[in-house]
Amino acid sequence: MPHILSKFILSVLSILTVLSGSFYAQSPSEKIDSRNYLEGAIISGIVKEPEYLWVSTYGQGIYRLSLKEEKWINFSTKSRNLENDFFFNIAVSKDYLWAGTTEGLFIYNKKNKKWSKKTFAQGGEFGNWIRALKFDPDKNVLWIGRFRNVTSLDVKKQIYTDYNRIQGNDQKSNNFKSISFDGDSVIWFGTESGVHKLLKKKNPQNAYSWLYIDNKGKNFNNEGDAVSVTSILPDYKFVWFGTDEFITEEQPNFNVGGVFKFNRRSSWHKYHKGSGLAANGIYCLERTGNYIWTGVYSFDKNQKEEFGKGLFIINRINGKVHPVDLNQINISSSTILVLFFDGKNIWIGTDSGLVKVRIENILAKWILKKEVPVIKKK
Repeated sequence: MPHILSKFILSVLSILTVLSGSFYAQSPSEKIDSRNYLEGAIISGIVKEPEYLWVSTYGQGIYRLSLKEEKWINFSTKSRNLENDFFFNIAVSKDYLWAGTTEGLFIYNKKNKKWSKKTFAQGGEFGNWIRALKFDPDKNVLWIGRFRNVTSLDVKKQIYTDYNRIQGNDQKSNNFKSISFDGDSVIWFGTESGVHKLLKKKNPQNAYSWLYIDNKGKNFNNEGDAVSVTSILPDYKFVWFGTDEFITEEQPNFNVGGVFKFNRRSSWHKYHKGSGLAANGIYCLERTGNYIWTGVYSFDKNQKEEFGKGLFIINRINGKVHPVDLNQINISSSTILVLFFDGKNIWIGTDSGLVKVRIENILAKWILKKEVPVIKKK
C-alpha cells in the first residue's frame, strides 16, 4: 500500500499549473527545449505583441522577430535605418514602438515606418536619459522614467506631462529606474532611494495621489543607507522589489541589495545571499505561476564592477530558492539582465545573447524532483 500511495502522489505532483497552461515532469534525461538568438548582443529589453517580439540591445540597436515566420529584422546604424545602437529599454503599442537612450526617446511609427526622437527640456542633461518605459493600453498612456523626473505621454493627443517627484532634498527620489502596473489601480515607480506609489484613477498632478516609500522605519527592513529599486513585480497578495547592490570601502552599507516581498501593508521579507541566492544584486524579476525568477549579480567593492551570478527561482508558496542550471539551457553567460514570460516561453536576455526556453518541461527538472516527498516503507 505505501508503494502504491507513493506512486499516486508522484503522479499527482508531476502535474503543475503555470498560469493557464500546465506542464509535466520529464525524465532526467529529457532534453530541455531551448533556442539561442542574437549571439553576442547585450539584451536590455523585451516586449511582445500578437505577431512580433521586440528586443532592445545595448550596442546592436533594436530587433523585431516575426513569431509566425521566425524572421528577424534589425534597426541599427549598421542596417542604416536607425541613428542609434545603444538602448536601455523598450515599450510597444498597436501604433508605436518606443525605446530609451541617454539621448532621449526614440519613436517608431508603425504606419509610416519612420523613426523620430523626442528630447526633454526639464531635468537638464540627465533629463534625457530614459531608464524605464511602460505602456498602459487601458489609458493609452506611456510612462517614461527618466534620470530626472517621470513623464506621461497621452498617445492619442501626443501630449507629454512631466512630474518632479523629488522628496525634500533627496535628489535620488526623483531618479527613476523601474515602472510596473499593479492591477488596474496602482502604478509603482522605482527610484534610486525608494518607490513611488501612484493611484492610477487619481490625477497624477495632485500630490495626494502619490505615496512615497523609502527604507526608513520598517520599510525595506530599514537596511542600507538607501534602497535603489531595479525591478518591481506585483502578484496577488504581495509586491516583489528587486534592488541594487552597491557597496564600497568608503560606503560599505550604501545599497545592500536583495529581493524584498512586501505584503502591501507593513510586512517585509527579504531574499538574499543568506537565503540561497548567489549574490545580493538584482537585475530583473519575472513570474511564472507560483515561481519568481530573478537574475542576480554581485558588486565588487574593490574593482567597483558588477559580476553576474546566474539565475534563480523563488517558490512563492514555500519560499524555497532554487538555482537554475544554465548549462542545461545552453546559456554561456551568468549575467542575466532581462526576463520576459509570454505565457508559454520564458525569454532570457543576457550580456551575450537571447535564449527562449519552453516553460512546460523545465520547472519539473529543476524543482519538482527536489520537492516531491519520499514516502518510506515501514
